[in-house]
Amino acid sequence: MNNTLTLLGGGALQRPNIWRQIVQWVFLLWIMWLGLRFGQFVAHFVPGSDAPFVPRPTGVDGFLPIGGLAGLKLWFFGGEFDPTHPAALVLLLTFIAMSLFAKKSFCSWLCPVGTLSEAAWKVGQRVFGRNWRIWTWLDYPLRGLKYLLLGFFVKILLLDMPAFAIASFMQTPYWAISDVKMLSFFTSPSVLTLWIVGITSALSFVYKNFWCRYLCPYGAMLGLVSVLSPFKIRRNEDTCTNCKKCSKACPALLPIHRKETVISVECTGCLTCVDACPHASLRMGTLLERKPLPRWVFPLLVLGIYIGGVSIGMLSGHWHSNLEYADYLRLIPMSGQFSH
Repeated sequence: MNNTLTLLGGGALQRPNIWRQIVQWVFLLWIMWLGLRFGQFVAHFVPGSDAPFVPRPTGVDGFLPIGGLAGLKLWFFGGEFDPTHPAALVLLLTFIAMSLFAKKSFCSWLCPVGTLSEAAWKVGQRVFGRNWRIWTWLDYPLRGLKYLLLGFFVKILLLDMPAFAIASFMQTPYWAISDVKMLSFFTSPSVLTLWIVGITSALSFVYKNFWCRYLCPYGAMLGLVSVLSPFKIRRNEDTCTNCKKCSKACPALLPIHRKETVISVECTGCLTCVDACPHASLRMGTLLERKPLPRWVFPLLVLGIYIGGVSIGMLSGHWHSNLEYADYLRLIPMSGQFSH
């Protein structure tokens, strides 16, 4: 027993990046289980199907971020919490809270796309012996694409579309089964979708986190919020030897060895640089503590905010949809009639 505690204290507890990878893959497997479960749920309502009924897994609302953004405006200006897909807003608020207090940690700890992207460039690194980096003169404008996409959604939903119009949309049959339409996006993708996924996946093998770095509007939004986070990567200049191992390890390609405090919107709080530093010159912390926090504090903070946000949603009654069995029995067979 003592040997086990010693191993944990000197090994796993000192390697938060290992914790992160475990959390990543457990969460990805859970997301895959939710998708399978939701597919079984939908199959039960297909005309002529003899598939048994399984309860709808509420977590699939996490795949409706645009709806969550619309729900945020409705809640903020109208005081109404969307009853059809309330978990979409709960999860959006939870991920924003994670960014506000714990950097852009959703992207590197929980996001399934982030997990697969990281796996892709690591495989590419093994196959090709390295990852490439896009020229600086092209990298900067390409990174702006995700902000343009974010700006587009913000303009349409938050600026152009009045709250009463959002409220009306959220009462339509289309919004009621938007999760079913999203499932169709994954199970029956269009040719254009396949091309986009194929190209971005291929590029992800040679360029680190291609989708996340250049195209993800969700990550762009969380990155902007994360600037306000009190937790940041901080470098001790007195013990740093300028070995540059932190910068070489950083998936976001940040020049950490030149920064006393990493404020960049690209930092996801993955702690890879902290693990890579051979002299313990890097830490994830605030300006308030007198001595460095234990390395397990930040992982617990990340998971605590996520679990806390979901728990608050459940306890407050803003988690499960108000749609009933009869609603799905009527709407799902009609899903093909609703335009995208």
